[in-house]
Amino acid sequence: KPHVNVGTIGHVDHGKTTLTAAITKVLADEGKAKAIAFDEIDKAPEEKKRGITIATV
Repeated sequence: KPHVNVGTIGHVDHGKTTLTAAITKVLADEGKAKAIAFDEIDKAPEEKKRGITIATV
């Protein structure tokens, strides 16, 4: 089964999580991946508390 990791690098609060969610949505629409909602990407308690993403999906 093919597997792809996506890493997004950028400044704080510049849409990295939004971009990653959009990429998974487009791939899901094409049947190539499972869409991951914006709020599912920032799962760790520290991320939710601080409103940041520490690790990528």
